[in-house]
Amino acid sequence: MNIILLGPPGAGKGTQARRLVEELGMIQLSTGDMLREAKSSGTEMGLKVAAVMDAGELVTDEIVIGLIDEKIRSDTGAGFIFDGFPRTLAQADALAELLSRNGATLDAVIEMRVDDAALVKRISGRYTCGTCGEVYHDETRPSAVDGVCDNCGGTDMKRRADDNADALKTRLMEYYKKTSPLIGYYYAKGDLTPVNGLADIEDVAKSIKLALR
Repeated sequence: MNIILLGPPGAGKGTQARRLVEELGMIQLSTGDMLREAKSSGTEMGLKVAAVMDAGELVTDEIVIGLIDEKIRSDTGAGFIFDGFPRTLAQADALAELLSRNGATLDAVIEMRVDDAALVKRISGRYTCGTCGEVYHDETRPSAVDGVCDNCGGTDMKRRADDNADALKTRLMEYYKKTSPLIGYYYAKGDLTPVNGLADIEDVAKSIKLALR
């Protein structure tokens, strides 16, 4: 099974992807994680990524698709979760071609719907464990012991520099301009299922599982 988690920054895509990895054995393909992994891999593709990133340039769609292609070829059978990709209609077309070329299909696109005002509040208090990626929030989900991850015991807590109201507005505008057209794109294909991204984490997880059935 191959799925896309679609939604604006802070919608909870990463949190739900990790649950699917743990419960169903799926493989999460996060663009950022793949680029960082490739950069330090020493492979031919990794050297390309390192050269582009070290020069301060944007990694091309061709390189990202190449990285995804490598991952799909190593599929263990559980399928993939595309988190943060595709971001544009051109990337969506490229992904469709890639899956077809590898004899794979896209089984579902989960749109995590959120309210902008609530999203700003959610983002502004967010922090993550730098070791395992567990997500916390100052008000709604603080770690049991300040500065210590409940999941792995790590103490490397991180806050994104752009996790604030002003930066989020810029990121949301980018999402609405470039990524939100994918909602209509996948709806027209009959692949789209919306869920309430602002519900409790457990309720969102149940909605996603129901959609995947």
